[in-house]
Amino acid sequence: MSTHKDNFKDKASTWDKNNKRVLGAKKISDLIVKNINLQKGMNIMDFGAGTGLLSFCISDYVHKITAVDNSSAMLKEFAMKQSLFKCDTELLELDITTNDHNKTYNGIISSMTIHHIEDIASLFSKFYNMLDEHGFIAIADLDCEDGTFHSENTGVFHFGFAREELIDIAKSVGFSNVHIETANTINKPHKTFSVFLLTATV
Repeated sequence: MSTHKDNFKDKASTWDKNNKRVLGAKKISDLIVKNINLQKGMNIMDFGAGTGLLSFCISDYVHKITAVDNSSAMLKEFAMKQSLFKCDTELLELDITTNDHNKTYNGIISSMTIHHIEDIASLFSKFYNMLDEHGFIAIADLDCEDGTFHSENTGVFHFGFAREELIDIAKSVGFSNVHIETANTINKPHKTFSVFLLTATV
């Protein structure tokens, strides 16, 4: 078992009680379903799956979801509602940025996770190599922000992303059909933040 610090240990049990997170996952999943031809035979990975909010919304459309996260506390919350999912699920506590993961998938989805990853080019390259022929990515995260989205920025490497830079990274590692559009807006008392969805294929 990993000995890394779990930055979400104290947040996991109440994560799903935030209605904005639940509605945000639904908006992102709706856009994924609109832009990606999901099929019942697909095996996909949810990178940074957390408590499974996005996975749950996608579970009706695919055969299996492998939920990958380096937070045991978040995956514990996922496991407690695992029986409610409409597809097979597998939970994997793993940091794929520092560990090998030799499985391949038809697609990789992710929501609000990659701003916690320092080297995005390396991550996207790993994603590319983990996908089967005609595989896809569908990655949602924050547009550039001023560092005030989180009340505390431990474990945050990027204050959002410039869309064109992320598109260039995806293309540079080999992805095609790269597309990005707004998936959601998150209203906080001091500011409104926008969330994009980037999709691309091998």
